[in-house]
Amino acid sequence: MSLRHEQKTVRDYIRTIVDFPKEGIIFRDVTTLFQDARGFRMAVDQLLSPYAGEPIDKVVGLEARGFILGGAVAHQLTVGFVPIRKKGKLPGTVLSEAYQLEYGEAVMEIHDDAIKPGERVLIVDDLLATGGTAKAAIHLCERLGAEVVGCAFVIDLPDLGGRKLLEDGGVDVYALTSFEGA
Repeated sequence: MSLRHEQKTVRDYIRTIVDFPKEGIIFRDVTTLFQDARGFRMAVDQLLSPYAGEPIDKVVGLEARGFILGGAVAHQLTVGFVPIRKKGKLPGTVLSEAYQLEYGEAVMEIHDDAIKPGERVLIVDDLLATGGTAKAAIHLCERLGAEVVGCAFVIDLPDLGGRKLLEDGGVDVYALTSFEGA
């Protein structure tokens, strides 16, 4: 008698939490993906797969879950890792970029010497929603003279328009899975 072992996908490791952080929001929780060794390895391998063999100098991770994913992708590609953080979290001289949130504005920062002109970077984060954070990250990298090779995400929420925003700006977008709705 043989037991059939079903192949899991990255999506199978993502937990859905209804009404978090507020009523009406469906939260896609990737911490359950990170805590499973096979799921985490699968996600990292799949995130870097389209870029393997491409000349990439740095992986840029967006605060906070992008640090986890981006650090692992950078390690696998044997390239440096650069964090983009919320305002006031990086020591030293930084470049800042404001972007719009659903209600208000936020600011992301990068060290002004983190990327050299002409370096090719891959931006990594867990989730693409409206694209505001990723667009700010792209602008920061480009202001330092980088060429953005692409943006890689675990989850795309296509109904919120982020993919279209980035692709309309000429940036390659890659996501492992997508969920309909907000």
